[in-house]
Amino acid sequence: MANIRRHFVANTPIFITAVCFQRRPILKSEEAKTLLLAVMREVKQIIPYRMLGYVILDDHFHWIILPAKAEDFPRIMQSVKLRFTRRFKGNPETFRQAWQPRFWDHIIRNAQDLARHLDYVHYNPVKHGFVADPMAYRWSSLKSYVVRGRYPSGWAVATPPATTQGMELE
Repeated sequence: MANIRRHFVANTPIFITAVCFQRRPILKSEEAKTLLLAVMREVKQIIPYRMLGYVILDDHFHWIILPAKAEDFPRIMQSVKLRFTRRFKGNPETFRQAWQPRFWDHIIRNAQDLARHLDYVHYNPVKHGFVADPMAYRWSSLKSYVVRGRYPSGWAVATPPATTQGMELE
């Protein structure tokens, strides 16, 4: 197995992508999405972090977190993936592995980079053809940002956000 080097920067958000094993739509059901969010909250109580943004699609999720300790984010991911897999109600005969072995991460460099990655996260359901209006997608943090005035109502309905041009993070 390859040795992956991860960099840890204190007080810095991390953008994470986790993909289901062989891109299977393991997260397609409402039950699976609800379970994943519950597991994320549960792990947060054990290994503290702030969730800055998320989107859960059928075969992957994107997440932006700010760990209390920079070096904790691999443990956070491991805990989320393991807990979800153990509790997922799949058929044990056919369901052996939920996730690809690794995950992709990016250290957020500054406020502009954070805004760009939040746009990517929130536009992802439109990009993948789930909805035409990103606000119509239930499994995303976008609504909380609109309520707080961080995004305008109707954001990215007519045109994709220019900030996500060229971003392929999955």
